[in-house]
Amino acid sequence: MTVQHRILVTGASGFVGTWLMRALREFPVDAGLELVSAGRGPGCDVDLDVVDKTAVTTALRDIRPTAVVHLAAIAAPQEARKDPSQAWNVNFHGTVNLASAVQHAVPDCRFIFAGSSEAYGQSFAEAEGAAMAEDRALKPMTVYGATKAAADIAVGQMYFDGLRSIRFRPFNHTGPGQTEAYVIPAFASQIARIEAGLAPPVIEVGNLEAYRDFLDVRDVVQAYALAALGKGRNAEGKVFNLASGKAVQIRMILDILVRLSGRDIKVVVAPERVRPVDIPTARGDASAAMYNLGWAPQFELEDTINAVLSDWRVRVTRAIEADSISPRIGDS
Repeated sequence: MTVQHRILVTGASGFVGTWLMRALREFPVDAGLELVSAGRGPGCDVDLDVVDKTAVTTALRDIRPTAVVHLAAIAAPQEARKDPSQAWNVNFHGTVNLASAVQHAVPDCRFIFAGSSEAYGQSFAEAEGAAMAEDRALKPMTVYGATKAAADIAVGQMYFDGLRSIRFRPFNHTGPGQTEAYVIPAFASQIARIEAGLAPPVIEVGNLEAYRDFLDVRDVVQAYALAALGKGRNAEGKVFNLASGKAVQIRMILDILVRLSGRDIKVVVAPERVRPVDIPTARGDASAAMYNLGWAPQFELEDTINAVLSDWRVRVTRAIEADSISPRIGDS
């Protein structure tokens, strides 16, 4: 079969990358589809460090993709805050390296950039809970948000120099496989350990008062897949929010998880889990993605939360079976 789509995914072994590779494999296409995974993790087709400009250019000339979906990043805000230099190297310089290489080595290739709603920062506070549209100012308040905002602006500018770019600003997204560095799996992992008798019925939390717009990772990667395959109308050169349009209080997320556990669990605020910069409400307007790409969220939030909890129950069970964690409370 003739290959019509050859899609290179950076960060392919990460949380979002794993789901995107799965979504692309399952995507109904009329012609041949070839996927190339790139990253620093195990199992990738190409071992690629996006900070290495020469290696990036060589890889693109060898692979000659029809689309690049750029997911490789320092993705956890806490990690970016601990090492700002590395976050800027990977999230900004790495993105510019890759986009520049696409522009010059494979100019017909689409470049899909996974940015972040964290780029809006202070604009959320100024919006006072209103849904954020793409034309609002980028005023990042965190290192992670700043690196993503800078890369977003660079990729947007490069469109006018010929880069076939499509930018996304996804809001909070979660699902099975996500690490404990994010709020829903952080809660779910603790509850799974409590259920297994590995911890007392106490859960440590950060700020429960904030409101956030949550998506299922499987919905987010559908948007990336649509863009990579050239679906939709007039997407190139544009930027799209990916959001549900609904702001949900973090406390409600925890309440759902506790209810699903059926346990009586005490909640304790842990200072180390409270972010130094936090905005009251973040909510997105994704009408542009719906119009241009025909995209819309399909997963209900409680179903997503349940899937995350189920995933952590499996992880904890496997750890117990492998004797890789401490004995249960009360065991000798």
